[in-house]
Amino acid sequence: MKFPDGPKTPALLQSINIIVNPLNYLEDCAKRYGDMFTIRFLNYPPTVFVSHPQAMKTIFTANPQTFNTGEAMKELPTAFSGENALPLLDGDLHKHRKKMLMPAFHGERMRAYSQLICDITKQQMTQWKKGEQFHVQGSMQDISLQFIIRAIFGVNEEARFQQLNQTFISLLNLMSSPLTSTVLYFHALQQDWGPWSLWGRFVRLRQQVDDIIYAEIKRRQDNPALLGEDILSLMMKARDEQGEPMKDVELRDDLMILLLGGHETTSMSITWALYWIHRLPQVYEKLMAELDTLGDNPDSSAITKLPYLNAVCHETLRIYPPTILGAYRIAQEPIEIMGYHFEPGTYILPCIYLTHRQEDLYPEPNHFRPERFLDRQFSAYEFVAFGGGSRRCIGYALSLFEMKLILATILTNLKLALPDNRVIKPVRSAFTVAPSPMYMIPA
Repeated sequence: MKFPDGPKTPALLQSINIIVNPLNYLEDCAKRYGDMFTIRFLNYPPTVFVSHPQAMKTIFTANPQTFNTGEAMKELPTAFSGENALPLLDGDLHKHRKKMLMPAFHGERMRAYSQLICDITKQQMTQWKKGEQFHVQGSMQDISLQFIIRAIFGVNEEARFQQLNQTFISLLNLMSSPLTSTVLYFHALQQDWGPWSLWGRFVRLRQQVDDIIYAEIKRRQDNPALLGEDILSLMMKARDEQGEPMKDVELRDDLMILLLGGHETTSMSITWALYWIHRLPQVYEKLMAELDTLGDNPDSSAITKLPYLNAVCHETLRIYPPTILGAYRIAQEPIEIMGYHFEPGTYILPCIYLTHRQEDLYPEPNHFRPERFLDRQFSAYEFVAFGGGSRRCIGYALSLFEMKLILATILTNLKLALPDNRVIKPVRSAFTVAPSPMYMIPA
């Protein structure tokens, strides 16, 4: 079997490049080798990266039995999630678990979150002092983490909420830099040499988060009257095809995925959106004119239907998707993708970032132009910010809903300004690509 061409440097160097400097490395590979190329990671099978929409369609529409995704994902860091989380499951188990979880993220449940999102955002805004800089991403993380914790747990007791909030932030901050996050990708570095070592601190903070989660699960099991309409309650009430509830460890692992993905990626995207909106006057003016049509106290459904706001959010997710790679696939049967014949066992990885850099789809891809999403409708193989196929992110609708409401709440209640003409650049975070430190000033 012939693999697509790719870098010839040692596997260790390729691994370091994709971890520390992923965007430049991926773009360089695409320029050199095209829409499909092979990267060799240390102690890992050769991985075929694909980005052309035709290849995306082949992968996303394939029979679920064609690929084994969960087994491939288990080779990636599971330090946060454990091995029972939805993204690591395959076949009927993945299908049934996703079916159990879906009701918590769509329809009436989302509308029920709207007031909570707006209230938390307004509360955060009271901490921004006129004329004084504030760290944008830090504030957006506070908003999104408060929301996802309250949405998941329905936590009303302030002490318990603050304990989980502060512990989880400490856990994330510990692994937020390119240097420290490297330990998540190399098992040999995961050595607990006590509470002063990096991995030792991580393990102890993770245990504190686990203790809080398991205590909350037990509290509800002991008193079913506490089960409400929050996400954890809905998960605990859900039953599989055999009428069985989720196990405690399954609840814990899925909750960790929701905490991680439900706040970090969303907060980064909102930060990027605020940057582009305030850096480009024409975008700000057009968006404010649209928001002004809503009048006072608009309904959340009216906000989420605004076409230009929707275009701004989609363009934000296009230009710097917080998750730059899709879910791994391992071929379970022979498959042809754009003229290449791959045998069972081949590792294939959709590259979201490079799909969004296809110049025939997105001319001048480094320019922020929301009008792209007004001029045409992109297919599910061309705009892939949330992945695709059966592996599409379960929380994609909630993420967009939250993003739109937070932006609308901020923009209609406060005028912000960038303090200088500093260009914000993407930097490596633990599992994502974040904006470099950005500050704004309330006018």
